[in-house]
Amino acid sequence: VMLWNLQKARPLWTRNLQECDREEESPQSAGQFFNPPLAHSLSVASCGNVFACGAQDGKVRIFRVTGVRFERELEFQAHSLGVSQVLFMPEAYWLLSGGNDGKVLLWDVSSNIGKQQKSPAKSLHKRKAQAGASSRKDGKLNKVASNEHPGVVPKLSIEHGEKVNWLTCAEIKGSRRVLVADQTSSISAYPLPEP
Repeated sequence: VMLWNLQKARPLWTRNLQECDREEESPQSAGQFFNPPLAHSLSVASCGNVFACGAQDGKVRIFRVTGVRFERELEFQAHSLGVSQVLFMPEAYWLLSGGNDGKVLLWDVSSNIGKQQKSPAKSLHKRKAQAGASSRKDGKLNKVASNEHPGVVPKLSIEHGEKVNWLTCAEIKGSRRVLVADQTSSISAYPLPEP
């Protein structure tokens, strides 16, 4: 994931998703050594300095832009297969994700965003110290510990059934819907809850 200065046509900051996994020293990162999780989709929140990245490893990573850098705010396992689409809704930090597993999920990540208002250097040092503290409990790997924020659960789950290629939010006949495109010639519309 790269932050670009479009006036000078050069990258200001680059974040390798494989290195994000190495910071946590989780067992999944060992399997990703030669096959880094590719970024499939990005979406910027309405605040303008927070963005989400959906990746091939099924995780959603949320970053905050701080000056000419960005730092990870949140990471969680969203789908059992790759995350093909992410979309921040106009509401503060509601995020739609579509996956290769045929699911469309609505996440409310507002309680997990904005808690890390520190400088990037300090938070990186703190994350490395926490990673060294081990995510094991009684000698067994705590499965929830592989997620930085285990309390992130979907607000809504839609079983679309086909790999999601694209999604967006629209108001149709006075109610909010998520529009989903897959590999068929039809677009599906599903109701969304009100904020």
